Amino acid sequence: MRLYRKEGNTVQILALPSGNVEKGDYLLIDDPATHRSLIAQVIDIQFANVPGILEELLRNSTTNGLVYEERFDPLDIASHVTYIQDSRLLVCKIRGTVEDGKLSVSASWLPSRSQSNVKRLPTASLLTLAKISEDLPVQLGETKELSQFTIDARALDGKLNIVTGKKGTGKSHLSKLLVLGLIDHGAMVVVLDLNGEYAHLGFSSNGEKNQHHNKIHVLTPGSNFKITLDQMKLRVMLNVLIHALHLPGTSAREFRRIWRFLQERNTLTLHELGETIKNWKCNQHVKDALFSRYYSLLNSGFFTDNPAEATNLEENFQRNREGGALILNLRDTSTVDRQIVVEYILGKLVDLLTQWKIRAVFLFAEEAHLYLRETYWDDIVTRMRHLGVFTTFVTNQPNTIRENIYRQADNIFLFNFTNEHDLETVSRATKVDAETVKSIARDLPPHHCLVLGNVVKDFPIAVKVRALDIQTTGQTRFFFIDKD
Repeated sequence: MRLYRKEGNTVQILALPSGNVEKGDYLLIDDPATHRSLIAQVIDIQFANVPGILEELLRNSTTNGLVYEERFDPLDIASHVTYIQDSRLLVCKIRGTVEDGKLSVSASWLPSRSQSNVKRLPTASLLTLAKISEDLPVQLGETKELSQFTIDARALDGKLNIVTGKKGTGKSHLSKLLVLGLIDHGAMVVVLDLNGEYAHLGFSSNGEKNQHHNKIHVLTPGSNFKITLDQMKLRVMLNVLIHALHLPGTSAREFRRIWRFLQERNTLTLHELGETIKNWKCNQHVKDALFSRYYSLLNSGFFTDNPAEATNLEENFQRNREGGALILNLRDTSTVDRQIVVEYILGKLVDLLTQWKIRAVFLFAEEAHLYLRETYWDDIVTRMRHLGVFTTFVTNQPNTIRENIYRQADNIFLFNFTNEHDLETVSRATKVDAETVKSIARDLPPHHCLVLGNVVKDFPIAVKVRALDIQTTGQTRFFFIDKD
């Protein structure tokens, strides 16, 4: 391989057809004279545009059908011509410089075209140069060279992460790896599980309990997850009524008076709330609005007047103090009930964090646009982030996440996308160039992801995500299946 040209942060490398180089591979362009090396990543592979090659190809295509006798080629010129015709041009992006064994992001110099040596740089060597720590290892999978790829759990701490890719590429599988890796290191995790895919993380594929079983707690709203009105603060309840149940402002003010009236008398129960609304002196339209929302709360099955049935989230977090995951199974929950539960969970997390009853929590939100109101996006990544809620959004619709959220993302785990609009959305958010994201992500096979951000020190790396020995749920149910 030889250095051909450089434009901006793009270099082009001439390579023979026998070279085993693919998209995403890293190259080391070593200049012996300066004792420095450029690190470049292959983002595209093209045929070298050699002058006269088009005429030669056309000449061959027209004569191949006319000449039947054996070609006379005593100097074996044809093989050399074939090599030239098949020669490759590797389009690469410069990622950094190695000088005296130290890596820097500087790339303001130009190596010698005639004296430089170009060779492949194994991913393991790159990770060593980048000094990517593995103090708290979370094994994600393996690289193209079949070396283990491990990230440091600290690179997720205090960060905003996005896992995205089209349906069926392995997003939720990677999220499960991250969840289990975090709880192995003592982290507290909350998963908003939209499709019931995380409910069996505590069981191996053969149905037996695995090592994580005692750290996985599944809560299903209306079943083993109910709360009393006394557990919900007025602020959170008003958010539920206004944002989830669309209660008008006038009615909300009356509800606040009713709530405080019941609190003062220590009779804040679902039954007493209904009776008080019935007897409350106010406009009939306001009373009707309050009654309709009251029945929505009642029919959700999430509220109870029996303290023995109520779930104490604080106790759940205390049990998970050494690491554990709280899975909120929202699979069979309606859209409105989903919003009620999520409003309560986020409000409760803020209260516990503000009072330092828990140190921090990692929140995994599957398809968050289906249950989080728009104003919560900024709230989660700004105010709640400072309080200690570190969010990972998992979605197959990247355009549902607002651009200002993407721009604050610290890590992106990108699976295959072929839709140009989706790729454009993600590429605007990453710290690497858009061309890299679009080119490599488009050709990723299933269960391979492009890792971007702090976890890899901004060196994009393609990884084959490893398998997990857990019970899988949430798969698509098929009618046509293979029969023995």
